[in-house]
Amino acid sequence: MNPKKNFDDEPYRARIPADVDAPDKLLYGLTFRQLAILAVAALVFYGAWRALHQVVPAPVLVGAAVVIGGLVFGVAVGRRDGLPLDVWLLAAVRHARAPRALSTTDTTSKTPDWVQAPTAKVMLPAPLKLPADAIDDGGEIRLGAARAAMVATTNVNLALRTGDEQAALVDTFGRWLNSLSTPTQVVVSAQPVDLHSAARSLAQAAMRLPHPALTDAAGDHARFLDDLAARKDPLRRQVLIVTRTSTGERGEHAARRRADDTVRALSGLGVTTRALDGPAVTAALAAAADPYRPSRPGGLAAPDTVITSTAPHQRHRPGRSRQL
Repeated sequence: MNPKKNFDDEPYRARIPADVDAPDKLLYGLTFRQLAILAVAALVFYGAWRALHQVVPAPVLVGAAVVIGGLVFGVAVGRRDGLPLDVWLLAAVRHARAPRALSTTDTTSKTPDWVQAPTAKVMLPAPLKLPADAIDDGGEIRLGAARAAMVATTNVNLALRTGDEQAALVDTFGRWLNSLSTPTQVVVSAQPVDLHSAARSLAQAAMRLPHPALTDAAGDHARFLDDLAARKDPLRRQVLIVTRTSTGERGEHAARRRADDTVRALSGLGVTTRALDGPAVTAALAAAADPYRPSRPGGLAAPDTVITSTAPHQRHRPGRSRQL
């Protein structure tokens, strides 16, 4: 007699569609966009045939229709880099026509009289339009009429949990996903870790320890960190959740309340979550733009922050303005 199988030790598996945003298939496995492209092409071919069949020989028209029709069909059903081929080609055309230089200053104003006008034609930079234009001290990002907030969280390893624990974690995460009513972005990134700085700080602190054994242990650990940084490329994983409000949602701190709700909802996963304030959001956006830039001691001031000092030898302190 076989012993009873314990289903609690089996890993919990949940089926998730590979592409939740896949459009619906309407006819012959084609989407509405693909059918619209083929229908427009068929109308164009029919009009060209009616206009040219008495002027151009029929074999020439048929051959041109076969070649052009094959190209149109390839554009309609083809894909490139995960995008439909027509969308990819349209993005390529827009990229080719877009200006190569962008500026945050006004480039349309009249040139002063004391500036010598260039003799050759000079292409002026186009205005740089960012989706976010301000970050307040509470961490809310202004996106025109809408607002957004950012939550930082740690990750959880499902492989180390039992079947019941995995089911509970997936159920908690699913309830949070089902509660979302506005667009929410989850960004998982890997960032380099500067172990050389940590090793230097540890080596300096080791000299002030009260016991020689502690000093030797701290120095040995500092050498280990230095050697690890020289042999490996250590990375740390960062998980950011960006919540935003709808355009017509009222309340000055609606985005912050959504971030706090996300913190409470994800606390059941056993992860550490916190809603980021203004300086932390600024640092996170700067790290996303340039993840391999070494961190600066003392933090990073927000754009257009007024730096003031009461005395020549005192340290500069950023003001409260955080306009982007």
